[in-house]
Amino acid sequence: MNTRTKELTIEYQDEILLAFQKQKEFALELRNSTAAQRIQKLKTLKEVIEIYSSDIRAALQEDFQKAGQETDITEILPTIQEIEDACRNLPNWMKPKTVDSPLTLFGTSAEIQYQPKGVCLIISPWNYPFMLAFSPLVSAVAAGNTVILKPSEYTPNITRVMKTIIHNVFDQKEVILFEGDGKVAEFLTQLPFDHIFFTGSTNVGKLVMKNAALNLASVTLELGGKSPAIIDENCDVHGTAERIFWGKSLNAGQTCVAPDYALVNKNLLPKFVEALKLAEQTFYGTNEKPLKENPDFCRIINSKNHARLTYLVEDALRRGAKLELGTTPDPDTLFFPPTVLTNVPEDAEILKEEIFGPILPILTYKNIEEAIHYVNSKPKPLALYVFSRSEKFIEKVLKNTSSGGACVNDVIIHLANPNLPFGGVNHSGHGSYHGFFGFKAFSHERAVLKQGPVSTVRLLYPPYTLFVDRLYDFMKKFMI
Repeated sequence: MNTRTKELTIEYQDEILLAFQKQKEFALELRNSTAAQRIQKLKTLKEVIEIYSSDIRAALQEDFQKAGQETDITEILPTIQEIEDACRNLPNWMKPKTVDSPLTLFGTSAEIQYQPKGVCLIISPWNYPFMLAFSPLVSAVAAGNTVILKPSEYTPNITRVMKTIIHNVFDQKEVILFEGDGKVAEFLTQLPFDHIFFTGSTNVGKLVMKNAALNLASVTLELGGKSPAIIDENCDVHGTAERIFWGKSLNAGQTCVAPDYALVNKNLLPKFVEALKLAEQTFYGTNEKPLKENPDFCRIINSKNHARLTYLVEDALRRGAKLELGTTPDPDTLFFPPTVLTNVPEDAEILKEEIFGPILPILTYKNIEEAIHYVNSKPKPLALYVFSRSEKFIEKVLKNTSSGGACVNDVIIHLANPNLPFGGVNHSGHGSYHGFFGFKAFSHERAVLKQGPVSTVRLLYPPYTLFVDRLYDFMKKFMI
């Protein structure tokens, strides 16, 4: 353990160190766990989650004022899906994968074995506090690891429920949850974990990676960035607006893969803005209550983030942006309305940082090359969305841009497919997970070669005679 860790004193530090040591010892035992044993744990986890589903909804209502149906759709259902996918496929995932051997190694056999990495740390965020804690936990358990889980301090109610669920399913030597602030997270990242899985901001991700490097721990970083939505003139305007508005209002825009800004063909702008207004009316205007009182629209997580969003809008308006949609935010109730801005100047702060709220700046472009150039001038985003009826337009965007993932004619839903890797690239992340990709993230792919009774490599042993030269020439000509 490095000296920096010893210098940092936190609450229940000794308890963390003891848990880490116990998990390190138990991790060796878990290496021999079978698929059936791991599946049974995951099935038990699913059963306990279902038992506590009403508590999960109530906790997120307290933390976010989130509607129960939205909690079901965005928190509980994806977690259950992740468990079921792992249970269904784990025996096949765990099987060693046979690979070919070259002729130069005639007589050998080779395979890739998936071994647990060992003791893993999962640091989860506040925006989807249940799903983004339990989804990687499922992958870690499926791969046969021990886990220390550190959720965000901003969502204390759901953290208490998660702690209860984990206590009912796992022994602490296998999985344990520790609460605390950023100092606890910093302390944990300095411990010699075998793997660290972090979901959060790019800036904090850099610190996690720096601390992990002290112990050469591998990392999976699920970060964020400004995910663009490129909208062709040749698109279903109302369908496009509805989907983008949903992606921006879901969880009040506090989603890492929410469309951060829209790049709209300048000829389409008036129709698109009107279609966004219609989408708001369709979603939140049917119960004859002001949007501020609508129970289907959740709140901003805390006053700090609410004030940040307010500043971003005020700064943009002060610099000449036009407010197309949006009412007055309420800092007392943490209500922030869906907001649409046009004519946003390049120097506006809202175009420089990830918004993480229900604000959509709309930029216009004259041709597709201009839109692609704008996207490529920014750090690579976690997601990219393209809306068009033209396959040529879609392919041009996909081939000439880079992002962690992409979705055509919709938003966000690509992460719901467990057969696709979910992760970022460069500033938006490092590594991926979901389904088999999550199992791989928490596994070491061990190369194993088995030599047969007769070794052809022995022909290359010293002394290096003329025969070795001729054998080398033969190999170079026919085998390499």
